[in-house]
Amino acid sequence: MNNQIPSQLRKKPIGISIMGAILCVVMLALPAWVGTPPMDAIPDLARFFGRFHPVILHLPIGMLVLAVFLEFGSLFTRKESPALQGTLFFAAATSVVAVLLGFLLYIGDEDIRISPGAQDHLWGGIAFSCLAITTFLIKAWTDAGASAAWVYKLMLVASSGVMAYTSHDGASLVHGQDYLTEFAPEPLRGLLGGKPAKEDAKPADGSAATPEPLVYQDIVAPMLEEKCWKCHNEKKIKGKMRMDAYELLVKGGADGPGLEVGHAEKSNIIIRMELPIDNDERMPPDEKPGLKPDEIEVIKWWINTGAKADVTLATANPPANIAAIIAKIKPSATVKTTAGTTGSAAPVAPAVDTSKERTAIAAAMTDLQKSYPGAAQFDSQASNSVNFTAVSMRGSYSDDDAKKISTLAPHLGSVDFTATLISDAALSVLEPAKNLRKLNLGETKITDVGLSTIAKFDSLESLNLFGTEVTDAGIQQLGSLKNLKRLYVWRSKVTPEGIEALRKLLPSCDVVMGIQ
Repeated sequence: MNNQIPSQLRKKPIGISIMGAILCVVMLALPAWVGTPPMDAIPDLARFFGRFHPVILHLPIGMLVLAVFLEFGSLFTRKESPALQGTLFFAAATSVVAVLLGFLLYIGDEDIRISPGAQDHLWGGIAFSCLAITTFLIKAWTDAGASAAWVYKLMLVASSGVMAYTSHDGASLVHGQDYLTEFAPEPLRGLLGGKPAKEDAKPADGSAATPEPLVYQDIVAPMLEEKCWKCHNEKKIKGKMRMDAYELLVKGGADGPGLEVGHAEKSNIIIRMELPIDNDERMPPDEKPGLKPDEIEVIKWWINTGAKADVTLATANPPANIAAIIAKIKPSATVKTTAGTTGSAAPVAPAVDTSKERTAIAAAMTDLQKSYPGAAQFDSQASNSVNFTAVSMRGSYSDDDAKKISTLAPHLGSVDFTATLISDAALSVLEPAKNLRKLNLGETKITDVGLSTIAKFDSLESLNLFGTEVTDAGIQQLGSLKNLKRLYVWRSKVTPEGIEALRKLLPSCDVVMGIQ
């Protein structure tokens, strides 16, 4: 038989059998032998190789599936494929590589290590590899003259079954438990163990149910479910955090509580949602689309008003702008605004300020929009405060570009220069911004020199300096900003000692050295 493996493996299966047995013993003993070492003891090189597990694992799966098809085809041709034994050899060999890489991924990624089902998936992979090795060895002995054809076919079936189960287990870890069954037809969904399709609750008389909507259950939770639950659920816990239950959302994970009641700007979930899309700390990760800004505003409002799990929409009494957003998110909800308006339609928006000052600001914004579309917006219809963001321009936005907002500077309430090319020189443009409340300078060229200008913004409440060159000496200049409530300095040159010195000057300011 002209098999696609070295001839010595066909003639002398004893040697390869001993090697296969040793590999099985090593894989079975590896988890107990290595244990669960501390994360700081895992070399970066091990983590690097572990990331290749999702790439390599498709090789043994594909090779075993090919072997099954070759075996099935021989039932019709009455002739065994000469590539069968070679296919089984490569299935077994690549399965060992996949298991070793998977083990490195398991011990090197704490999120994976603590995920429910991760350990079962690890043992499933080891079992599959051992079965694949055994199947190949029995086939080799059968081709060498041993009477074990029925044992070989039994092992081939067993290997395929364990492979299918382990593959599904791994997919569930990555995509969530119901990834495969989410859109399956109802009978098949039940057979595969999926959840039944959601049905609208109806009273006993069959009429349409119209219960009083709850803010968390009916408005906030569905938004989080769409964007967050796939990575933070019972079966997959990224960052030691679950978001599929109210109590667990509040509790948070490895970086601290998920939200801080009454303080949306300090809440972990909001901080992560509002980071730039290409920031490694942003959620959802990998530049995946997150919640829309107006949806985040609803969640902020819910947090700021107590973040209660059982409050009804009528009791919460949202302001008109939030009520309008909720009416779009959940059209069936009866919205009651602070103005006393009720009804399912969007409430009437507050009257727009038509003063000469606002008209002049609007004209300046129109001119600016010609160069930077969408960069400047009024904070609200009833406010003349302007929010400016250069996030979409990033590496193409420089000090010269910043000069173009000078006419709007006195009216700026929020400025976001994240990841742009601006330096300390650009901050002089903001000096007239006496009402500036929020300034984001993360990942820019700002240094201690620029902080002397920032120290003049008496109204500043939030300042983001992550990834900049500011130092302990520089942030002490901010000690005069008595309204500063939040300061971000992670990945800068600020030390814990510098923060402690600043806290003596600003005891009410929350200084963040990392995502909390």
